[in-house]
Amino acid sequence: MRQKLLRAGADELNYEIRGIVKKAEQLQKLGKEIYWENIGDPIQKNHRMAAWMKEIIGELAQEDATYGYCHSKGVLATREFLAERTNQLNGVQITADDILFFNGLGDAIAKLYQFLVPSSRIIGPSPAYSTHSSAEGAHANAHPLTYKLDPENNWYPDMDDLYLKVKYNPNIVGILIINPDNPTGMVYPLEILQRFVEIAKEFDLFLVCDEIYSNITYNGAKAYKLAEYIEDVPGISLNGISKELPWPGSRCGWMEYYNRDKDEQFNRLCNTLDNAKMIEVCATKLPQLAIPLILSDERYQPYRDALNEKIGQRSKLITELLGDLPQLHFNETFGAFYNTIIFKDEVLKKGQEIEIEDPKVKALLDGWLESDPNMSLDKRFVYYLLASKGVCVVPVSSFCSDLQGFRVTLLEEDETLMRETFTHIREAVLEYTGAYSYSSK
Repeated sequence: MRQKLLRAGADELNYEIRGIVKKAEQLQKLGKEIYWENIGDPIQKNHRMAAWMKEIIGELAQEDATYGYCHSKGVLATREFLAERTNQLNGVQITADDILFFNGLGDAIAKLYQFLVPSSRIIGPSPAYSTHSSAEGAHANAHPLTYKLDPENNWYPDMDDLYLKVKYNPNIVGILIINPDNPTGMVYPLEILQRFVEIAKEFDLFLVCDEIYSNITYNGAKAYKLAEYIEDVPGISLNGISKELPWPGSRCGWMEYYNRDKDEQFNRLCNTLDNAKMIEVCATKLPQLAIPLILSDERYQPYRDALNEKIGQRSKLITELLGDLPQLHFNETFGAFYNTIIFKDEVLKKGQEIEIEDPKVKALLDGWLESDPNMSLDKRFVYYLLASKGVCVVPVSSFCSDLQGFRVTLLEEDETLMRETFTHIREAVLEYTGAYSYSSK
């Protein structure tokens, strides 16, 4: 082309969660069974939406009004319903005008970073959820800014690391929190959340909290909502129904603005986001109409509680199968439906492998490895796991992290299949790290 087409930040747009699928599909064509552990889609993992929810959605689909545009910010009755739910937390108070709907949280996240000045940075956790870190890096034409989550301390953030990075980088204007966290499954204690608020106050920052998993907690955990602890700090809560109902194909998410009257620059950001959605006309209407009908139904909370209990049981199952391996830093999860598992220092080395009997699979694997001579050690393990056992996971290095490990999900509804999947992972860890060889099994 006569001119360069892409700015430098485009290189930060990476989504290994789906990228690994291309490799798995190549194996499928060779007849290999794949155990999909790469993406948080409950429907793919044998979950069925409740019949009563389908009835509500089906009835809405019969109404002519469902097929028209709605208000650019979203269906008013739904925004009023959600505002009231937030106000019942007895924290910051909002109105329907403080809520803006998007076509999924990916859309919301992209818009949030799109209109920030490139030099204005939002620092987020590492390991980082790819949608956030990629969007932040792309907007700034730079590598994403992150603070450390510590696998040796329950995945809680290193608050000293965060404080110093904020103090000595005046370009940081906001802090991202993901609670419960993706990819680690950690749920933040209240005292740590309050410390985020203290740092934001000291340095005049705003907070962004991705809360799409806030109602998915188990084994005694509680996820505090941003509205409960933010006090008078400006902030944005990110929410959606793709994980909670779950209805990932709805592509329905929303922002809630908090304390927009406390800072003129923050209020301008909120107005800009509203105007950007107005230019697009509106977000998809059908799922918005369904939200108050489903969430206010007396059957909903027992339904959600039962799902959470099942996820908690799966967390225990993964702990049973992987928690005792000396090669790993393993943390039990309490929220969302992921676990990020880290290899201890010096466990992964160049030259480690698992024997592959099928010559076609071996040739495919060799091609993957040769295509990237500088491949991270955990990605190399992930490729061997996929080729040898058919288990498709995501390397932790793909989550904007220097740690070495992999992320799995807690979604498989079939317990026998889940036990089989994680037994394969256990075998792969042992074989790859030399704890026992293929021939000795």
